[in-house]
Amino acid sequence: MFLLRFVTILALACGLSLARAEPLVLLTENLPPFNMSVAGTNYARDDGVTGISSDILRAVCERAQVQCQQILRFPWQRVYQQTLDDAGYGLFSTARTAEREGLFKWVGPIARNEWVLFSKGDSSIQLNSLDDARRYRIGGYKGDAKTQFLLDRGLEVQTALRDSENVKKLERGQIDLWVTSNQAGRFVARQEGLENLKVVQNLHTADLYLALNLQTPDELVQKLQSALDSLRAEGALRSIEARY
Repeated sequence: MFLLRFVTILALACGLSLARAEPLVLLTENLPPFNMSVAGTNYARDDGVTGISSDILRAVCERAQVQCQQILRFPWQRVYQQTLDDAGYGLFSTARTAEREGLFKWVGPIARNEWVLFSKGDSSIQLNSLDDARRYRIGGYKGDAKTQFLLDRGLEVQTALRDSENVKKLERGQIDLWVTSNQAGRFVARQEGLENLKVVQNLHTADLYLALNLQTPDELVQKLQSALDSLRAEGALRSIEARY
């Protein structure tokens, strides 16, 4: 205990980050309404991070009596790789895909995410199947599971480092379709001044999880899962979702 306090004091004196000193550092990105910066910035921590998943995980950590720090950073690929590489880190809100299954330990689901293809509201585009989308220019978020979903099926996707760039491309006619989340996509589009969107294809409904580095102890994973399950049974998750 004395050694831990000494290291903490030394780190503070030197101005070093204490993120790694926390039992769990939970990384995320701006994906409203699931996780987002209160100030609308690309960096936030702790109370500066809000959203459905963020609030749920705060409640889970409190119930499990696990000290958790939340940090929001950009871009997604950076926080994804850090969680893969470094013990003590988790990542939310993460789609649990077959490709990712063995890369992390999982707690969830914490929320549900509807994957869609949007066009502008006044577009005449109609799709009878996903295969019909091959005729159109599609924009997506680089490194995102929804983009990968289309790439895995042989569709071409123009990727952007910020999903807001796809809103601007759609509005300017530089892309015809935008692969995104129904909930998050509409939120981002409103921020960019685009209200009129049309779902032309429902792709998938994905459960969102907390993905933990593989070195996370199984006992800790189970403690968090049990806390989540009990909160869900009590109706606490529905109450949190209703706030957004």
